[in-house]
Amino acid sequence: MNITFKLFATLTDYLPAEARRSNQINLDVAADASISKIIEPFGMPPKLVHLVLVNGKYIAPEDRGQTTLVDGDVLAIWPPVAGG
Repeated sequence: MNITFKLFATLTDYLPAEARRSNQINLDVAADASISKIIEPFGMPPKLVHLVLVNGKYIAPEDRGQTTLVDGDVLAIWPPVAGG
């Protein structure tokens, strides 16, 4: 199945170079792949995977290992935000 994978702020560095400008790529993932399994190949440190949304709905850290997606979903991830 196909999903859209979006990374924001400093996490865009984990996308392939050609996708960094748009901050997203289309991925073909297994229907039983959890959010954690989808994220894993990108090598992001877990402490940087802060805010995870599927179609705009927040997914808590404890649910990311069992939550799966459906065709056409959008998985978006933000790092922790700092600043004033």
